[in-house]
Amino acid sequence: MPEALDQLFLEFQTAVAGRYSLERELGRGGMGVVYLAREVSLDRLVAIKLLPPMLARKPGLRERFVREARIAAQLSHPNIVPIHTVDDAAGLVFFVMAYIDGETLGERIRTRGPLPPDECARILREIAWALGYAHAQGVIHRDLKPDNIILERAAGRAVLTDFGIARRLETSGLTAAGELVGTPEFMSPEQATGGALDGRADLYALGVVAFYALAGRLPFEAGTVPAMLIKQTTEPAPPVSRHAPGAPRALAQAVMRCLEKRPGDRFADAGSFAAALSVAIEARREVPAAVRVFVKNSLELKAGGCLYVMFALYAGPGLLTALLFGVGMRWGVGIGLALYFFLALAVVPLAMQVSRIRRLLRQGFGQADVMAGIREESARRREELAVEVEQKNSPIERGLRVFRWPAFAVGAAGLLAQVFGAGFARLSPLIWLATSGGFVVWMLSGILTQRRTDATGKRRLRYWGSRFGRWLFKIAGMGLEPRAASGGATHRPTELAIAFAAEDLYAELPKALQAALPGLPGVLKRLEQQARAVRARIDGLEQSLADAGQHASSGAAAAHRDALVADLTAARDASGARLGESVAALETIRLDLLRLRAGAGSVDRVTADLAAAAEVGRAVDRLLVAGEEVERTLRGDRAPPRGPE
Repeated sequence: MPEALDQLFLEFQTAVAGRYSLERELGRGGMGVVYLAREVSLDRLVAIKLLPPMLARKPGLRERFVREARIAAQLSHPNIVPIHTVDDAAGLVFFVMAYIDGETLGERIRTRGPLPPDECARILREIAWALGYAHAQGVIHRDLKPDNIILERAAGRAVLTDFGIARRLETSGLTAAGELVGTPEFMSPEQATGGALDGRADLYALGVVAFYALAGRLPFEAGTVPAMLIKQTTEPAPPVSRHAPGAPRALAQAVMRCLEKRPGDRFADAGSFAAALSVAIEARREVPAAVRVFVKNSLELKAGGCLYVMFALYAGPGLLTALLFGVGMRWGVGIGLALYFFLALAVVPLAMQVSRIRRLLRQGFGQADVMAGIREESARRREELAVEVEQKNSPIERGLRVFRWPAFAVGAAGLLAQVFGAGFARLSPLIWLATSGGFVVWMLSGILTQRRTDATGKRRLRYWGSRFGRWLFKIAGMGLEPRAASGGATHRPTELAIAFAAEDLYAELPKALQAALPGLPGVLKRLEQQARAVRARIDGLEQSLADAGQHASSGAAAAHRDALVADLTAARDASGARLGESVAALETIRLDLLRLRAGAGSVDRVTADLAAAAEVGRAVDRLLVAGEEVERTLRGDRAPPRGPE
């Protein structure tokens, strides 16, 4: 044995000789020492956590350690280290758990820095699954931190350990001796103040873990434990996007929601947090090529587009003016130019956009696919900018930002003067200089801003997510045959995938059964469209919540903001419930069709489920109509998007 072995190691090995063979110490903390050992009877490696003798001699602590370890031993989940047994020997109390070969999340971050967003989201989701299971069994962890999360070396699986101080949900944050249990840097406000705890306390701790994993630093730092506890209970967490600018928005929003001070403002449970992380992970999947091409070309001018714009702005008006003067229609120059600009700069570009949208619709993609593609492209671009561009504004950039819109006004005024101000011919060089200089400053400022904030992505989201964007898709879809699934699609909302599967099952039914259920395809299409509309509404409400939460305020403004956030949260939750009902109705119909195809179902059952689905559809319609009215009411209250920090 190495010389570093201490008396405790020798004492414990003597007590468990013949049952366990200790190999080395894996780690230690205030509540115990962990050893790597071999279980003799089964010839397997295990980890043993031993309560230090000075604590084991205290009856209250000893009993609590055994009781709470036995609670943890009842947990069986792929992402929780299993506890095999709780035992004592020669006055020493310990529990034996599976040995996971790997490193802790804390070791991984300390040695190699912050995690990539994709890897971080995956690890967080696995731990959220583990917490969701434990909470369902009535157990909260109370000491969630990076050093209690093990990353398995072989499979990369994240496993939660150290449930040794776990408690039943009805207990408080204080121990029987009045001591606060847990790690201050990761304590929720209610745990820091010794209040009653539930699973949302673990979610707060997981939010701190997520912040640390993404940013490589803690959201709160203090020199003493009391100072840290005060910060945990009183100070709002800084935005994780400020310290981890490459984190996708969906992931950053989920993390910040976990870090809310009030438990009611966090996710309702760990399963909801895992679902939000799944959205962030699924959004990172490869977007189909057709959608990527549409997204990149939708609001950008290529070589042909630039030539068209140059002709439409300069050569076209000149040719039209010459033509009208040539035929003696001097009085019609103004009207002719107005009609020309309307046709060249509005009708033709919109017609080209509608044509591109129709081509996309024929390939089996819709507005939801475009929005997903824009978010994916924007997230990737932000990650690239976080590496490529320094996040602080230079003095030149700050100056350009101040004068951006005044410069645009000067340029626009100069352009109008050149077009309509024939009486200012003697000042034309000065006007030309002001026009050119104003537009140069305006464009240069825009380019520098876009380098840091992906302004193009924001414009795309606003444009295609607006009512006008939806209107373009409706116009483009007029007269098209019902959509068919594209073989190359890899990004499909759940409701669309279920509807496609149900349509295929319906097509495989005998003609007699199809004739008995003539309205089924229409119900499928309506439910799928309603579900996608509700999903888009939820996305809009999430963005509104994020915008409202990004602006600090006080007094009456804070109360107004809190009321707005409460209204938006209620609307989002109601929409989420309706989305679940719509998807469930689709799933029920799909299962009915599966039973019919197998000869185990009946037309009467399908008819009854179709009637229930129709009622769900009417409820969704009422939600969408009411939602439009609420959005019109709240639109004026939404906080403007925040610029770069």
